Amino acid sequence: MSASEAAHPLSRLLRDAAAGRFPPPDGTVTVVGQPPGHLAAVVAFTAHHVVAADVDPGEVADRLAPADLSAPLSAPFLLWLGERIGREAGSLDAVLVASSTDRADAEALVDLDGSDHPRVLRAHRYRGDLRLLSDRQRRAVVVIGRGLAGRWEVSLEIDPSQRGAGLGRSLLSAARGVLPPGEPLFAQVAPGNAASLRAFLAAGFVPIGAEVLFGEPRPQDTGRPQAAKR
Repeated sequence: MSASEAAHPLSRLLRDAAAGRFPPPDGTVTVVGQPPGHLAAVVAFTAHHVVAADVDPGEVADRLAPADLSAPLSAPFLLWLGERIGREAGSLDAVLVASSTDRADAEALVDLDGSDHPRVLRAHRYRGDLRLLSDRQRRAVVVIGRGLAGRWEVSLEIDPSQRGAGLGRSLLSAARGVLPPGEPLFAQVAPGNAASLRAFLAAGFVPIGAEVLFGEPRPQDTGRPQAAKR
């Protein structure tokens, strides 16, 4: 993590939450500006939201009903924010975190060379410093990299024929041994993906909030008329 990433308020909030120190559940919406890198975000903790984007706090306040704790992650606000910063909102994900464990746990994983797996291609859009891993039988792809505000993130994809046997849980447990001691490892999981949520929870990850990411800026409109499609 770079010094600028470590110093950003969102980075500190995430690391504090990983250690069990959460912002006050007082309904506050804090605007902190976009962290270093190419991702903006809205991050939700219990009754406390963080808008990590380059927008004026007054504009944000004008768009949100003070008593509506769900408003910062509502479709109307996310659409407005995306238009305001010229980016498209991604999907809503639960955010989970686990602490690193004994590095011997990582021995179950082996390095992969470059991969065109969809999970890896997606990771390149959202993360840097990627490390691609798998089990020794090559039944899964595990991706670890630096994501939002410089945090370490993990994602996992298992061959469909190998699902339901506890492989995800064991590989995620092993992934916790890849990082240096004391480093939190974050994950984003779609709330409806119950199987994935169960695997992360069984591997020792705990939920700390939710988030929506805003990726690369949209291409600017040149203002030129488009040719009619035939």
